[in-house]
Amino acid sequence: MIAPFIYSATKVRVVFGAESFASLGIEAELLGLERVLVISTPGQSLLAHQVASKLGMRCVGTCQHARMHVPIDAVKQALEQVHHLCIDGLVAIGGGSSIGLAKAVALKTELPIIAIPTTYSGSEMTPIYGITEHGVKKTGKASHVQPQVVIYDPDLTINLPRDVSITSGINAIAHAVEGLYAKDTNPVVNLMAEEGIKALAIGLPAVYSDPGDIEARTQCLYGAWLCGIVLGSVGMALHHKLCHTLGGSFNLPHAETHTAILPHVIAYNRQAAPDSMQRIARALGVDDPACGIYDLAKNNGAKVSLQSIGMKEEDLDTALQLALQNPYWNPQEVEFGPLESLLRDAYNGDCP
Repeated sequence: MIAPFIYSATKVRVVFGAESFASLGIEAELLGLERVLVISTPGQSLLAHQVASKLGMRCVGTCQHARMHVPIDAVKQALEQVHHLCIDGLVAIGGGSSIGLAKAVALKTELPIIAIPTTYSGSEMTPIYGITEHGVKKTGKASHVQPQVVIYDPDLTINLPRDVSITSGINAIAHAVEGLYAKDTNPVVNLMAEEGIKALAIGLPAVYSDPGDIEARTQCLYGAWLCGIVLGSVGMALHHKLCHTLGGSFNLPHAETHTAILPHVIAYNRQAAPDSMQRIARALGVDDPACGIYDLAKNNGAKVSLQSIGMKEEDLDTALQLALQNPYWNPQEVEFGPLESLLRDAYNGDCP
């Protein structure tokens, strides 16, 4: 029996495939952009200059100080450039840090965004933004922060380091996992989530074996696109609450945090969402979805404990208290004892 549901389709224009980066100038022209600011992290400065070259006279400046978790000082600096240069559009290239900064700027200015993702974070397909201020990451939704155009070119992901590729891909899988058991999920989201998990489960080991495998890179980018749509279509649950807490308050690396936490959240919700668990297991080709995700990460070189990515044991109690404040909806009730055990297991990197 199919339960009643509501589904709203995304309005993002997606240009997908090898050499699609070449269409950037045309996409900017279609949006009527004449004074563009290019946003990237410091490490993506070379790509930022390539973007500027593609845009030609339409590019009037670059902002290369995007940082993880979108700190408020980076947002203020970017806004100063926007006002000083009379910017009418943004092009963000990179991962969630670059796209997140562009969204934070669009939140205040309503400027259109063209996103060119080079990781598998999925942020480009969502109206979700996050800004970190005073050690707390606050998230929200606003339709005008969602990029109007997304260019997916697997050629731009070839140089993504192998370890970053794996954790970024599992970050994307987390979006699909929580979309499956979201309280506002629907049949379309379920199809996209399962297909996205499957694509990444196939592509990530191939990328780990050969980072230059363009077919594997394409498979991963396809999976990331689907998982990103899921993230933007329905509400998130306990996993994302924990990752926002750990990342914003303790400055843990974003994708690595998702990787360490996800198997344990799946185990936490296993009994409360059996249909979703069957879909996850089927997409991974395993019997146990929690162990399947754990093995996908560990067998492909990812760190699987919070301790290994910089979490301090003495901060676990603070993290627990923060995570219990204003909890996201979750299929399994969020309770002190079980959540404490989850964080302890994730800290140790135990197989759930």
